[in-house]
Amino acid sequence: MPSALPIADPAPLDGRLPESAAAGADARNFGVYIHVPFCRVRCGYCDFNTYTAEELRGVKRTDYAGQAMTEVGLASAVLERAGIPERPVSTVFFGGGTPTMLPVTDLAAMLASVVTTWGLADGAEVTTEANPDSVDASYLRSLAAAGFTRVSFGMQSAVPRVLATLERTHDPERIPLVVRWAREAGLQVSLDLIYGTPGESLDDWRRSLEQAIAQEPDHLSAYSLIVEDGTKLARQIRRGEVAEPDGDLQADMYELADGMLGTAGYEWYEVSNWARGDGFRSRHNLAYWQGHDWWGIGPGAHSHVGGVRWWNVKHPAAYAERILAGDSPAAGRETLDEETRRVEEVLLATRIREGLPVDRLTASGRTAVAGLIGDGLVEGAAALRGSIELTLRGRLLADAVVRRLLD
Repeated sequence: MPSALPIADPAPLDGRLPESAAAGADARNFGVYIHVPFCRVRCGYCDFNTYTAEELRGVKRTDYAGQAMTEVGLASAVLERAGIPERPVSTVFFGGGTPTMLPVTDLAAMLASVVTTWGLADGAEVTTEANPDSVDASYLRSLAAAGFTRVSFGMQSAVPRVLATLERTHDPERIPLVVRWAREAGLQVSLDLIYGTPGESLDDWRRSLEQAIAQEPDHLSAYSLIVEDGTKLARQIRRGEVAEPDGDLQADMYELADGMLGTAGYEWYEVSNWARGDGFRSRHNLAYWQGHDWWGIGPGAHSHVGGVRWWNVKHPAAYAERILAGDSPAAGRETLDEETRRVEEVLLATRIREGLPVDRLTASGRTAVAGLIGDGLVEGAAALRGSIELTLRGRLLADAVVRRLLD
C-alpha cells in the first residue's frame, strides 16, 4: 500500500493560507499538478498513492474529474483570500497512477477547468504521464486537441524479463508505436526508465538505453530503483525471493546512461533527467527544484505556495467525502521557516545543472567547497564563478555533497 502521510500541523477545513504566503508571489511561477490515483495493477516496486479497482471502496472513477474540478475552484478561492495575485499557469502535469486510464474527455475537462480558472501563460507546458498500453493514436490526437503539449511514457525497460520483475504490463514492442503516434499528434515525448532492477545486467540496461535513444525522444528520465518499505518488492527481498539492488552496479548503470545519452545529443539538466536542449526540459519538475508555487489536486497530492506546504488525504473515498462536504481535502501542512527553506534550496538546487549560488551557503558551507573540488565532486571553474555545480562523480554522490555543504 502507499506510504503514510507526513506528520505535521492540522490543515484548516477552509484551506486558508497565512498572509506570509503572498510575499514575493509575483516573482514565482504557478503550476498545477493533478493526481489521478488509478492503476489497472499495482507494480511490486511502487509506493505511489495509487489504487486498483478492488481498493477503491465504492469510489467511482467516473466521478473523479468532477471532484478534481471542484478542488480547482477551492484553490482559486483560497489563493484569492490569501491576497495572492492572479497568475496564469505556467505548467500543468497529470501524474499518477495512470492518468490515461480515464477517458480523454475527463482529462480535457480537468485541464479546461484550470484554463478557465487561471488561464495559461504563453507557451505553457501541459503534460500527462501514460503507460504505453493505455493509449492509442486517437487518444493521443485528442490530448493534443485538448491543449496537451507533452506526454511522458513509462517505458522502464526494453527487456521483457526486467519488465516482468517490475510487474509492468506493456509489451516493449509497443514503445515505437506510441512514440510515433504522439509525434504525429504534435506532442513532445519523454521516456521514463528505471535501472537497477533485481536480475538486470549492465548489458540489459545498455539494451534499454539503445532502444530508448533509437526513438529519439525529446526528453529522457532514468531513475535508480529504490526499494520502498511496505511494497511487494521489499517483502520479496526480505524473504530472499529476489536479490537486493546492487549499489555499485547502479552507479555503473548511471555512468553508462550519462555517456550514451551525451553521445546521442542529450544534456543532463537534473541528476536523473536529460533533454535535447533547454527547450525540452520538464519545466514543471524544474519548478519543484527551483522553489516555485504549485497546487496539487487530488488524493495525496502535495502543494507548495510561498513557503507553506500541505498534502491531501490519501484515499479517494476520503478525498471524495471532503470535496462533497465543501471542505478542503488537505490532511496536514507545515509553514517553512527561513532556515528550512535555505536547507531545501541547497538540497534541490545542487541537483540541477545551473547549480547553487555559493552565496546561499553559510560560512562553514563555503569552507567545504574547496574539499569538494579536491574530491572531484564539484566543478572548480564553476565554483570560482560563484556556482556549486556537480561533476559526474558528484551526481553519483549528490546526497553526500549536500551533507557536507550543510555541515
